[in-house]
Amino acid sequence: MKKLLLIGTGGTIACLPTEEGLSPGTPACELLSFLETDISDICCHDLFALDSSNIQPEEWRIMARCIHEARNDYSGIVIAHGTDTMAYSSSMLTFILRGIEIPIVFTGAQYPIYYPDSDGRTNLKDAIIACRSLKGGVYVCFGGSIILGCRTVKVRTTSLNAFESINYPYIGVLANGRYIELNKPPEIGGGYVFNDSIEPNVALIKLIPGANPSLFEALPGCGYKGLVVEAFGLGGVHSIRRDHTESLVKLLKSGMPVVLSSQCLYEKSTPAVYEVSRALSDAGVLSAMDMTSEAAVTKLMWTLGQTESLDEIRKIMGTDLCGELSP
Repeated sequence: MKKLLLIGTGGTIACLPTEEGLSPGTPACELLSFLETDISDICCHDLFALDSSNIQPEEWRIMARCIHEARNDYSGIVIAHGTDTMAYSSSMLTFILRGIEIPIVFTGAQYPIYYPDSDGRTNLKDAIIACRSLKGGVYVCFGGSIILGCRTVKVRTTSLNAFESINYPYIGVLANGRYIELNKPPEIGGGYVFNDSIEPNVALIKLIPGANPSLFEALPGCGYKGLVVEAFGLGGVHSIRRDHTESLVKLLKSGMPVVLSSQCLYEKSTPAVYEVSRALSDAGVLSAMDMTSEAAVTKLMWTLGQTESLDEIRKIMGTDLCGELSP
């Protein structure tokens, strides 16, 4: 029987007190020592000891390549990761490791594992249990729930149920030390394909009333290659006084893909419904539909790593690859 691999990347679960505040410093094998469970089939590997606020595209590639190289030696992999950017990491690895045959389970904690009442002990134990039962794919295990990696969003800063599954049913729950499947993960055709070509220069801008359109027009000069806009409601933007439509159309005509997302967590964006955003829809703006902002951003990064053709980008962004997009 193959073993599990625990990869340590830092995060609150691994934090220790310093004069400057909590800082990751507990290695993966020491995390396991806090568990009152059989860990004889678990190997450990520390990639980095970072607060997840410092996890960036470079770290995504390192994590993905480590998993890619280890996938045939283990029946599943658990990643101890900080909560703040876990949804971005789990989304990006979903695309880079599309169709992976073994479960990759992210977990972490709101409180360091050395705290007597830390949620890290339960989360890590649950992630290990789930990793022994789940089918291939990328998941987040937190607060007793299993969420598809590309549907995960952190919605609370300190509560133990920090994450929710957005626009997709929960995959499973953990109860009394047992994994209970609630819904089957999506079927991904085409087999396993590893592809870590990504373009990190993608901006995510959340609109506020009165936002200056020149903000968009400055993006190409800053080196950005793509844009995700968290618009109002179904995809509304200013079309009078401060005309976002005109500025965004300029970006589209320059060849930069623009994706309209919604500031609402639930349900889909549909920019063609209202007059204020119909012109953008007609000009070729892409809709994030019901993707999370984290999934839309990382998918656009990954897509730009595959092609610069707007037609191809539109096709890929509009295709459900890993369960990130409802049909």
